Amino acid sequence: MALTPAQRQAREALIREHFDSEVRKDFEATLATMDHPRYELVGTGEVFQGPEEVVAYHRRSRTAFPDQRHDNVRLHFTDDVVVAEFDLLGTHEGELFGFPATGKTFRTPMVALFFFDGPDGRKITCERIYFDSASIASQLGLLPGVSS
Repeated sequence: MALTPAQRQAREALIREHFDSEVRKDFEATLATMDHPRYELVGTGEVFQGPEEVVAYHRRSRTAFPDQRHDNVRLHFTDDVVVAEFDLLGTHEGELFGFPATGKTFRTPMVALFFFDGPDGRKITCERIYFDSASIASQLGLLPGVSS
């Protein structure tokens, strides 16, 4: 069964609220967009399962990058997945993985898959994020390569 226009519109609004709440650092609102909070970060191999782990992940990333935000968000819809393409931006202002803040910025393309329990699913069950962690690290001056 294909998504109805109303289902598609509801999912788009939910995902935009998900993104916006992350930027606002309103992690309770972020959790409210999810049925079973689960983040899979393909670029680092990390998986965060459940509300406590997901909020801890958000706090860690926003400590390192307090201005982390999304730009150029494009959404593509299937019956049980919404694909989001976007640029992620931020300034390294706090410790991350033992590296002290560099004060440098990064901008990198990302793809996030937002999973739903079929066409009738109303909330996100998993967000799987694909990104190039080496690109971010090099822009921050932590690896040789491009620097900002």
